[in-house]
Amino acid sequence: MATTGADGLMQASSSHGNLPLVRRLEAVGFRAWPAASVVYDGSWQVRLTGSHPSKRLNCVVPLDPSDYRDADIRIEKARKRFEHYGRPLLIRETPLAPRQLLENLSQSGWSRFETAEVMTVDLTCLELPDTLDHIPTHDIGRFIDVYLTVQQEDPALKPALAEILSAIKPTCGFFTAEHLDEGPMAAALCVQDNDLAGILSFAVIERMRRRGFGTELLTAALRWARINGARTAWLQVNATNAPALSLYSKFGFRTAYEYHYWAIEKDIP
Repeated sequence: MATTGADGLMQASSSHGNLPLVRRLEAVGFRAWPAASVVYDGSWQVRLTGSHPSKRLNCVVPLDPSDYRDADIRIEKARKRFEHYGRPLLIRETPLAPRQLLENLSQSGWSRFETAEVMTVDLTCLELPDTLDHIPTHDIGRFIDVYLTVQQEDPALKPALAEILSAIKPTCGFFTAEHLDEGPMAAALCVQDNDLAGILSFAVIERMRRRGFGTELLTAALRWARINGARTAWLQVNATNAPALSLYSKFGFRTAYEYHYWAIEKDIP
């Protein structure tokens, strides 16, 4: 549900928290889910991917709380760039977004329409459940087939996902759970970037949820990351996804910060 600009601004006025941690998690997040086109306007990162509609791959992300100069001009410049890609302009608000920019958006008819939580857990002392282990596959195509089936997404997205996954520079673990008769059950991508490991594209097919498949696959991914030297795991999850939040909490994940999307009302997905 979208919030009004005023409501969003009120929520955004809370403490920014640990900005160095936010900057580091944002940086590894960008590397873990790379956009096809990335340009900078000052400290604003402009991310666009013509082949895939993911909001994280198609948004403007301000990365310096003090960088608000010529905001109206820069927003219009970004809007035209997004228009060339056939995309509505979205702005992703993290604790690094300038307060003045949020005030401008609020006063200009923009609304906040989605909130996600960035969560972390210390892997060095994490006690993982005793479950069946899964070995990561190196077959990107197979992983994508499982993920699209589990998520019930359009198979036509396979080439775009293959391009995105192939562009990831850090070490990747592609985890899948399949049953001989039932078919694909779950999928998870773990991207290890030095001592940080990100869990992405984690999903369990709807009819098999709450039967342990998610726990098994998440456990396998976290064990793999820890064995390979990761000390902290992170992930991003929609704030309304109660089942996922419950699962992550059981593993010890805690919210480091939230981010939000803003758009003009007519462009809200």
